[in-house]
Parts: sequence; C-alpha cells; structure tokens
Amino acid sequence: MKKQNDNRKHNYPDADLHLQCLEKLRAAHQDLEKFKQYGYGIERMVQFKSLCDRFRDLPDDDEYIGDQMILTEKKYKAADKLRNAIRSLMTRVEMKFNNRTGRYRKFGASKLGDMTDAQLLFCARRVIRVARQQIDFLEDVGVKENILNKISTEAQTFENTVNLQQDKVADRDIGVERRVDQGNAIYEELVTLCNIGKDIWNDKDAAKYERYCLYESNNEQKKVRKAKLEAEEAK
Repeated sequence: MKKQNDNRKHNYPDADLHLQCLEKLRAAHQDLEKFKQYGYGIERMVQFKSLCDRFRDLPDDDEYIGDQMILTEKKYKAADKLRNAIRSLMTRVEMKFNNRTGRYRKFGASKLGDMTDAQLLFCARRVIRVARQQIDFLEDVGVKENILNKISTEAQTFENTVNLQQDKVADRDIGVERRVDQGNAIYEELVTLCNIGKDIWNDKDAAKYERYCLYESNNEQKKVRKAKLEAEEAK
C-alpha cells in the first residue's frame, strides 16, 4: 500500500482533491466561451465532472479496513474454537500418554497459543492423522471419531475465515490502486484546466487568475485564503 501512495501525483487528501476539482470546474463554466478558444468545451467539462463523481463514489480506505477488521475478528474466534477442539483431544491423549513421551509429542500440539494461522491448520490436520493411527489405544480415554470430526469441522471453518480475510486484504490493495489511478487521472485533468484558466487571465485579472491556482496542500490553500481575508479587512 505504501508503494501505491508513492505513485500519487498530488499530495491532497482525496476529499480535498475532489473539492478542488469542483471549484475549478465552476470557475471554468463561468469562463466557458474563453475556454472554447482552447478547444476545451462543455463536453470535456461534463466528462471531467463525471470522472470526479466516479472518484467520489469509490469506497475509501476506512471501508476496506472495516471489512478487513470484521473478518479478522471472525478469524480469531474460529481459531479459538479450533484450539479448544484440539486441546480437548490432547487432554485425553495426556491421560493416556505422559506429555513427555514420544507418543504425546508426535501430535505436535504443545504450543497452540504461539502458532501462526498456517501452523495451526497444519497442527489440526496432524493431530487428526496421528490420533487415527492410535485410535485403538485412545478409545478408553474417550477418543472417538466425533472428536476428530469436531477438529476437522473447526479447521475447515478456520481455513475459510483465513481465506476470506486474505481476500479482503487483496480487495483493499486493489481499491487503493484504483483510487490512486483515478485520482491521478482527475489531477492531470485539473492541472490542464487550471493552466488554461491561468493563461486566459494572466496579466488581465489577478482575482480571476487566482481562482485557477493550485496549492501544495489544503493547509496552504487555507493560509492563502486567510491572508486574503486579513488583507481585505485591513483596507
């Protein structure tokens, strides 16, 4: 995601970029006859406005993060259920085999709380396989197929939540890329429009020329507006 942000051609927040486009478009509409002399007519302005509207309606990063967080919470709950199912089996295994024996260690479930998602899934499949190999020895401590099926079901649920969460991570990456691409497109059109507007009013009308000036950030724009207001009040 940082790489995508580095590709932005402007340093405005998306909302400020959209607002600037609307402000400059309003100014250009007022100067439509002069813009036509540059081959920039009403059709291109309408297309620009349509592009801005599509950009405005794109989901923002907070929406993607929210969806990702919801699925992360579901993944955590599924992981807890899977660990509990494995622990239930291992409690019975420990009753049969001391936890220092090779038979116990063969299950590889001694560090459930420290496992990554992939390690936990791998562990679930291993304990099922190892338990089935020794199920005749474990029957007297209550290890039956229903316990192993419980682990298998919880493992499948957990794997599904992991996949869904990863899908949302990918959706967010794609969404960021789409916003960067569309933001760059409208910024390039904004620069073109403003260059025309400045050329129209250069050395003719300072106030109208100012309407087409772009600032490095919204903060700089606020500073300029504040300075103009203070200058007007001082008159």
